[in-house]
Amino acid sequence: MAVHKFASCDGCQLTLLDCEDQLLDVVGEIEIAYFLEATRQEIRGPYDVSLVEGSITTAHDIERVRRVRAQSKMLIAIGSCATAGGVQALRNTADIDALARAVYPNPEYFQTLTTSTAIQDHVKVDFELRGCPISREQLIEVVSAYLTRRKPNIPNYSQCMECKQAGTVCVMVAHGTPCLGPVTQAGCGNVCPSCERGCYGCFGPKEKANAKSLARWFEGSLGLSGRQTHDLYRTFNAGAPAFCEVGLAAIGEKTDETVAEVTR
Repeated sequence: MAVHKFASCDGCQLTLLDCEDQLLDVVGEIEIAYFLEATRQEIRGPYDVSLVEGSITTAHDIERVRRVRAQSKMLIAIGSCATAGGVQALRNTADIDALARAVYPNPEYFQTLTTSTAIQDHVKVDFELRGCPISREQLIEVVSAYLTRRKPNIPNYSQCMECKQAGTVCVMVAHGTPCLGPVTQAGCGNVCPSCERGCYGCFGPKEKANAKSLARWFEGSLGLSGRQTHDLYRTFNAGAPAFCEVGLAAIGEKTDETVAEVTR
């Protein structure tokens, strides 16, 4: 198994290291061939499984992820950066040259793509593991599923289901707190709603998420402004089409055609 990093904060790789005792149950079946976060050892591919963290933000990234794909029998994208471009995908609808001039004293030396995109936008991905960061339990499930040649048992229902299963009171109904739970894929373990905070959408849009309907609820029933609705949808999964489209529409910033272009 190899673990590769692109543009990211390393949080998902740290989640792998944080598995500790859970990893011991499967470590006898796995050889960590490449994982610079944990070891200087480097065994050349090809690899049976590659875990890929981070988004594609430079021309060099595109070349490297293609090499990773060519060396991997199975490629698993892990985390919001790898599956939706991450929070850095906020730049997809911004003026990247203006940002570079504002941040760097010598922007002429700054080389980057105008977008931050998911791994699947550039190469074939065999499985995506959502989250910012990913769930330890889900990571172990995916690795175990590969070892036993079965399909990973990862939920595709909404965060609301986890709230119901845990007996957590709905913060939106009880307190009027904006919450992305109805449109966000489950997997975090009900972290924020259990603390009486709204879901921030760390695990990205669930299957067939009706983000437009929830946005209307935010503005019509909770009294949020278009800017507030925009800010809710444009965070960890800013580049996910279901969230990007609704977030931008809330402030009338882009047409559907432009949204399709920046989330392609």
